[in-house]
Amino acid sequence: MRTPEISVVIPVYDEEAGLQTLFDRIYPALDRLGESYEVIFVNDGSRDRSAAILREQYQKRPEVTRAILLAANAGQHMAILAGFEKARGQIIVTLDADLQNPPEEIGKLIAKMREGHDYVGSIRRRRQDSLFRNWASKAMNRLRETTTRIKITDQGNMLRAYSRSVVDAINSCREVSTFITALAYTFARHRTEVMVEHAERAAGESKYSLYSLIRLNFDLMTGFSLVPLQWFSMLGIVVSMGSAALFVLLIVRRILLGPEAEGLFTLFALVFFLIGLALFGIGLLGEYVGRVYLQVRHRPRYLIEAVLEEGE
Repeated sequence: MRTPEISVVIPVYDEEAGLQTLFDRIYPALDRLGESYEVIFVNDGSRDRSAAILREQYQKRPEVTRAILLAANAGQHMAILAGFEKARGQIIVTLDADLQNPPEEIGKLIAKMREGHDYVGSIRRRRQDSLFRNWASKAMNRLRETTTRIKITDQGNMLRAYSRSVVDAINSCREVSTFITALAYTFARHRTEVMVEHAERAAGESKYSLYSLIRLNFDLMTGFSLVPLQWFSMLGIVVSMGSAALFVLLIVRRILLGPEAEGLFTLFALVFFLIGLALFGIGLLGEYVGRVYLQVRHRPRYLIEAVLEEGE
C-alpha cells in the first residue's frame, strides 16, 4: 500500500444527514492540491447510520478512503487519536464532519506547512455561532492561556495541520484524557496560525452541550497545568492570614467591649464562605486525583470494532 503525502482525519458522530455533502466536497478539494492523500473517517460510536454510510463510501473510493469504526463513543479527541495512530501521511490534517470549516481551506494549511512549520492552527474569520458561545469561547481562551501558557487563538477550531514528527510525539503519549491541540502546541517548535472561513453546520446539531464545553476546558487546565492548585494554595494562605487577623480582632473587641450579639450573622456569613471555599478546594484537588485514578487503571482509551482499508 502506497504511502500518501497528506492524511485527513475526520471524526464522525451522528452525522448521517451531512455525510454525503462532506464526501462531495472533501475529495474534489484534496484532488485540486495535486498531492497523494488519504481520508480517514473515524466513526465515534454513532447511533445513526453514519457507520453504514462510511462503509458504502469506502467501497466507492477504497484507494483514498479508510474508515475506523469505534465500538463505543469515546469523544472527539479520542476519535482523532485513533485516526492519528492509523495515519500514514507526512502532513496530517484534522477536520470536523459538520462542514463548519470548509474543506476547501485545507490548501491554506498545507501551504503553510510547506514553508517549514510543524503545526498550523486556524482562526475562524467570522464565527457562525451564537453570541453566548462566542463570548464563552473568548473567556475560556483567556483563562486557559493564563493558566497553561498555551497560546492558541481559537482552541475550539479543529481545522489544523500537524507534521509527522508532532503526530508521532502525540501518539507516544498514553494519557487517557487529553487535549490534542494543546499537546501539539507543546511538542511543536515552528508554530503558526492562518485565518479561515467559517460556516453554519451543513446538517444536524452540535454535539457539545454547555456542560461538555465546561468539562473540556476544565480537563485542559487540569491536564496541562498545576496553576489552579497553586492559585488555590495562595488563596488559602491569604484566607488563613485574614482569619487569624479577624480572630485577634474579635478577641480584642471581647476584652474591650464585652460580649456582642450584633456580629453573629456576620460571623455566620464568614463561616459559610470559608466552608464554600473549602469545598471548592476539595473539588479542585479531586479533579487532579481523579485524573491520576483514570490513568493508573490502564484501561484502553477506545475500542476499535473494525478498520476498513485496502488489504483488509
